[in-house]
Amino acid sequence: MKENRANVVIVGASHGGGEMASRLRQGGFTGSVALIGSEPYLPYHRPPLSKAFLAGETTTEQLLIRAPSVYADSKIDFHASTTVEAIDRKKHGLRLGSGETFGYDKLVLATGGRPRRLTIPGSELDGLHYMRSIADVNAMREVFVPGARLVIVGGGYIGLEVAAVAVKHGLIVEVVEFAPRVLARVAGPELSAFYETVHSKAGVRLRLSTGVEGFEPSSTNPAHVGAVRCSDGTRVAADFVLVAVGLVPNIELAAQAGLEIGNGVEVDEFCQTSDPDIFAIGDCTEFPLPYLGRRWRLESVPNAMEQARVAASVINGKPSAYAAIPWFWSDQYNLKLQAVGLSQHCDEVVIRPPRSPEGFVVFYLKESRMIAADCVNSILEFNAAKRLIADKLVLDPAALADPAVNLKSLLPAT
Repeated sequence: MKENRANVVIVGASHGGGEMASRLRQGGFTGSVALIGSEPYLPYHRPPLSKAFLAGETTTEQLLIRAPSVYADSKIDFHASTTVEAIDRKKHGLRLGSGETFGYDKLVLATGGRPRRLTIPGSELDGLHYMRSIADVNAMREVFVPGARLVIVGGGYIGLEVAAVAVKHGLIVEVVEFAPRVLARVAGPELSAFYETVHSKAGVRLRLSTGVEGFEPSSTNPAHVGAVRCSDGTRVAADFVLVAVGLVPNIELAAQAGLEIGNGVEVDEFCQTSDPDIFAIGDCTEFPLPYLGRRWRLESVPNAMEQARVAASVINGKPSAYAAIPWFWSDQYNLKLQAVGLSQHCDEVVIRPPRSPEGFVVFYLKESRMIAADCVNSILEFNAAKRLIADKLVLDPAALADPAVNLKSLLPAT
């Protein structure tokens, strides 16, 4: 049976895995590098899936992070449509879905996550969709047409981004959210209220504080979904449903191999697991976040890219510990949200009047130091907030709230 081998094997070919391979070469690594992906595509941008790609404004080729020639020129051996079933730590090898083995000196797990699936009555019906891959979006294309009734279960970033695209394309959209506000897990009440107003004005119906008890079949096709049954007793008609209720980290490979697992694959500040020859990066990891002073798991493209940089620095012999501040973005309608930090533990909220009618700026403080900021169509405020958070300055809330005060003036002189 064929045996493959590489000095560094990267399992997972999304943002983190692709960046890892490139960073190794950029750092001077001359050994063999193999990148294993379960999809038939080279690493591609996932954020546009729920926006421009769903809208038909971007092609599969345009989603690619790097051109195919880059991998060939960098001597990165890419294995598409390949699954890994097990890790043999003693033999430093992987067992592939094909039955072949793949040896490694260093292994990087960039396995990401998968959509959390519902297991309630009717969840096996056709017409229920999840969104994580190109294939997921392509599966929605036939029903994503004007006049179609779309029910979105989940009012997080993915659900709201799809709602914005759908209502713009003439679909009838309802969002069912268990929490009392949208974006409840990731944003403060002020930003939630802002987006609730935006979506309502656009024609999206929001059903908040409402659970989903089951899916009912269509009267014309018993195998296909026809309605969503809510916890308040209402029945919402649907031609198709998008379930967007969070991400489950892909930790099974690591767990079966006996690596330490918490809320993800546990790694240190250098992205090393409990096995010195195995690293893990991206959505699947739980790691020490200096900004918070505690361990955390982040679902974020910038975080995956940063962890790839860190892991590559170690393998290249120039270790540089993780020290980034988390940041995120979301595009809905003509609004670009840029968020930095995590607001959950704030003790003061400061709203700053935006510079444009469609803007929104809110800062979150703890003990008079900024810990997070949500900025909509407000790039200058976002850039200033990143530095204010990093510098851990004691700030005057009145100055932050005063649009006449240039935020740069609050920063130390450089």
